[in-house]
Amino acid sequence: MTGSTVRLTMAQALVRYLCNQFTEIDGQRVPLFAGVFGIFGHGNVTCLSEALETVQDRLPTWRGQNEQSMALAAIGFAKAKQRRQLMVAATSIGPGAANMVTAAGVAMANRLPVLLIAGDTFANRIPDPVLQQVEHFGDPTITVNDAFKPVVRYWDRIVLPEQIIQSLPQAVATMLDPADCGPAFIGLAQDTQELAYDYPEVFFEPKLWRIPRPRPDRDSIAAAADVLKGARKPLIISGGGVRYSRAEDVLADFAAKRGIPVVETVAGKGAFTHDHPVHVGPVGILGSTSANALAREADVILAIGTRLQDFTTGSWTAFSKDAQFISVNAARFDAVKHRAVSVVGDAREGIADLDAALGDWAADANLLPRGKELFAEWNRLLDSLQAPTDAAVPSYQQVVNVVNRVARPGDTLITAAGGLPGEVVKGWRVKDPHTFDCEFGFSCMGYEIPAGWGAAMAQEGPGGTGGTPIVMLGDGTYMMANSDIYSAALTGHKMIVLICDNGGFAVINRLQQAKGVPGFNNLLKDCRIRDRNNPLHVDFVAHAAAMGAQSRHVENLADLEGALEWAQGNDGVTVLSIVTDAWTWTPGDADWDVGVPEVSTFETVRAARASQEDIRKQQRIGV
Repeated sequence: MTGSTVRLTMAQALVRYLCNQFTEIDGQRVPLFAGVFGIFGHGNVTCLSEALETVQDRLPTWRGQNEQSMALAAIGFAKAKQRRQLMVAATSIGPGAANMVTAAGVAMANRLPVLLIAGDTFANRIPDPVLQQVEHFGDPTITVNDAFKPVVRYWDRIVLPEQIIQSLPQAVATMLDPADCGPAFIGLAQDTQELAYDYPEVFFEPKLWRIPRPRPDRDSIAAAADVLKGARKPLIISGGGVRYSRAEDVLADFAAKRGIPVVETVAGKGAFTHDHPVHVGPVGILGSTSANALAREADVILAIGTRLQDFTTGSWTAFSKDAQFISVNAARFDAVKHRAVSVVGDAREGIADLDAALGDWAADANLLPRGKELFAEWNRLLDSLQAPTDAAVPSYQQVVNVVNRVARPGDTLITAAGGLPGEVVKGWRVKDPHTFDCEFGFSCMGYEIPAGWGAAMAQEGPGGTGGTPIVMLGDGTYMMANSDIYSAALTGHKMIVLICDNGGFAVINRLQQAKGVPGFNNLLKDCRIRDRNNPLHVDFVAHAAAMGAQSRHVENLADLEGALEWAQGNDGVTVLSIVTDAWTWTPGDADWDVGVPEVSTFETVRAARASQEDIRKQQRIGV
């Protein structure tokens, strides 16, 4: 190679490259990679850790407790930074790598960037089989790391030191591409990490990455404008892409000018405050009666930055079969779904171009006011559901309301799987933009606490909301993944964790019984346990305290408000627990297609099957 070179091991070169990548957030130049979550083992401790140790002042390494959870923390960080700054999650080979596959699925489904680095077997194969190596008899090239291929956007295995010169820029470009955004995986053969190579110094020159904003094709904009001009009752669906494009202000102006109500997806919630003049609620299975009524009536749906997941579409029963979709999306794959007039491009630029093409057109002047009237009815329903009662055990909505009321400016609500997503998507009233994170693309139990840790880190630099992550989760999820309470306590990051204890997996028990199956193996009392009348109860307060958190059990709603105020004044991690009702849920009016047995001895299952067939008759065909 021509030009000057520097002799480094492959691991050293990889780390030096990461340290020299930069991005801009709100006009401020910052490192693209803010840090590394790492658990070291024999596949990365002798070489990669040696390289990371020498740069810990520039690229800090944080020790996780579990490979899955530390990668989830990286995802929570990326979401809090609106995909503009990233983290690395590094693990050894074998079970450590396999543990991260679930987190890769979360990032893949939610279109979020995280760099996953795992050790691998020996490229020369001389020591095979090495510790933790799975062996495929017919293909010696397969390792555990091949399991990442279905759940990452970019995958590579480095077996020669010079390969990172091509691989690393491609991985970064993929993670920052709005169309292809998602996790990147790089496997590092153990013997390749140690090898020295004369790397060209130009490879390590500082590089400033900017998020591209691809402009839509003019003809697609013209076609979309023609369709929208013919609409009688148009509706806008605001998805996560609106937030990541930072298109909320442009969309708000567009919707107000054109008189079109805006409904939101789960990923899109938080782009608008609850009381914004164009906002009329969440749509779909976790949606409001206001948004769903407008969705059923809409003849043209302008879907912006959404992949149209089944919880948004009610398994494609939420809209008229004759409704026309216009889809503005950076990803062509999403833009062409359901016969949409596809506008492939950045959300902000697409909205601006569409606005220019519409001239002086506006929707019926009564459309947006009617949407706000329907939304007011929904808010009155929420008020009634959230009002305190004499019930011995509070409902989720009552708990959500107290947390929502006490939350301070910039505080971010974080939750994921279980019963809470439906309750907070419906009932959480967003006060400040970008302060709501419900991971429901993959619906991953265990996301919540690690994401809180990552989000707490994200508050430390540009782009943060300046508040505290408030994590809400159920007792079932807490039992599945709680070790990052200890992680955050170790590192001194502040978050509030609220455990809603309803005695097991209550929301899936709700679905089970709604489809005719008797309660079985979900609530603790319905499991195969020693004493069903007296299930063993976990002392969450003592458990959290043992991991370094300040903790308190809350007896009722009045105590909850005081406990949250106490938690706000604490440093580090505070964990609260409260018993909540396993049977009271916010009503919904959208359908969901799930498999129900075609043949069953239960009459209740047979009735549920008939209802399910009725649901399927209402579905749009996606071709």
